[in-house]
Amino acid sequence: MSRSQLPFGIRLANRAIGAWRAAGLPFVSLEPEALLERARRSTGLTDFGDPRFREPLTLLLRSFDEEAALTAIGRVAARSDIVRLLENRLRMENERRLHPEIDRGEIRAPLFIVGLPRTGTSILHELMAQDPANRVPMSWEVMYPWPPPERATFATDPRIAQVDRHLAQVDRILPDFKQMHPMGAELPQECVALTAHDFASMIFSTTHHVPTYQAWLEHADLGFVYASHRRQLQYLQWRCAAERWVLKSPGHLWALEFLLAEYPDARIVQTHRDPTKVIASLANLVATLRGMASDRIDRRAIGREWSARLADGLERSIAVRDRLVCDPARVFDMHFGDFIRDEIATVRRIYQHFGLALSDETEARMRRFLADNPRDKHGRHRYTLAQAGLDPTEERRRYAAYQQRFAIADE
Repeated sequence: MSRSQLPFGIRLANRAIGAWRAAGLPFVSLEPEALLERARRSTGLTDFGDPRFREPLTLLLRSFDEEAALTAIGRVAARSDIVRLLENRLRMENERRLHPEIDRGEIRAPLFIVGLPRTGTSILHELMAQDPANRVPMSWEVMYPWPPPERATFATDPRIAQVDRHLAQVDRILPDFKQMHPMGAELPQECVALTAHDFASMIFSTTHHVPTYQAWLEHADLGFVYASHRRQLQYLQWRCAAERWVLKSPGHLWALEFLLAEYPDARIVQTHRDPTKVIASLANLVATLRGMASDRIDRRAIGREWSARLADGLERSIAVRDRLVCDPARVFDMHFGDFIRDEIATVRRIYQHFGLALSDETEARMRRFLADNPRDKHGRHRYTLAQAGLDPTEERRRYAAYQQRFAIADE
C-alpha cells in the first residue's frame, strides 16, 4: 500500500481536518438528499429530469463514503464535483423546458472512437477536432454546459479561462499527470464526462476505489444513459452545430450494445494496441489519479482490477460487434503502431473508409497540431507491468484471443 505524493500543504490540511473528523466533529456530508438540496438551492431549480440517475448516485456516494478511503480534501472535492453535475442537470433540463426545439435537433451518423485506454484515442480525437466539419465536445462546455454554447463566442467564452484555471490547480497538485494525459479547456472531452451527468460513468472508478458502484455499472441497463447522452449532444449543438459529431471514450467498449441501440447509424473507429502496454500504462495513471483523493493506493490491486476489467470490455465489445454490427463499412479497426508511424496517413484512411472529405486545409491544420503538440511534450510517461504487480506471461494468456482476432503484435 503506497501513500500519495501530494504537495505538503495539502497533506497537512488532510491531517488537520482528519483530526477534526476523528474527534467526532461534523465535516462534509455525502448524503444524496443533502447534495440534491444543495444543487436546488444554488440554481433555484427543482426538476432534475429522468429520475433513474438517483440509483447510481446513491450507490456512488455510498462507495465514496465506505470504500474510497477519501482524505478530507478528497471528500470536499467529491462533494463539489457531484454538486456541479447536479447543477448542470438542473440547468440543462430547465433550458430544454424553455426551448423544446433543442430536443428536435438531429444527430446524424455520429463517429465514435472506442478502444482500450492508452491506445491513441485522445490524439486521434484531437486531430479530428481540427476539421471544422467535425463537432467535438470541448472540455470547457462539458464541465460547465450552461448557458448553451454559441458559435459566435465559442472561442472566447469566459468558461474557457475558468476551466483552464481549474486545470492549472490540478497541474499544481499532480505535476506529472500531464505526461500521461494532457489537459486543456479547449481540448476535446471524452463521453465519460457526459455520462457522468447520469452518474453512470467509468470515470468514477478511474479516480476512486468504488467497487460496489462499479459492480452496478457493469450490469446495469444503460439505455437511459445513452438517451441522455443524445440529449446532451442536442443541447450542445443547439446554437453551435457542425456537419457531424466525433466522440470518444474507452467506456463505450462495455456499453456498445446500448450505444448502437441509441445511435443505429453510428460509425465506429476501434483502436488496438498490445494490451500489456495498455494495462501497465493505465494502472500507473489510475494510481496517480486516485492519489488526489486518497492516501491509500494499492498499485497491485489496481493492476489486478483493471486488467480483468479491460479484458471484460474487449470480450463484450467483440460479442456485440459479432451480433449487431453486420456491415464492415461501419467499423474501422485502427492499430496503434500504424497510427504512431504516420498519424495523418491513418486519419486519411479513416476518412476514406467512411466516405468523408478531408480537405488540404484540414490536413494542414492537423499537421500544425501535431507540430505544436509533439509526443512526450511534457516529459515521458514511464511504466512497467511489474509496478502493477502483473506477470507478463499471465497477461499474454489473458489477452491472447483478442490479439489473435485483430492481429495485434507484441510491443
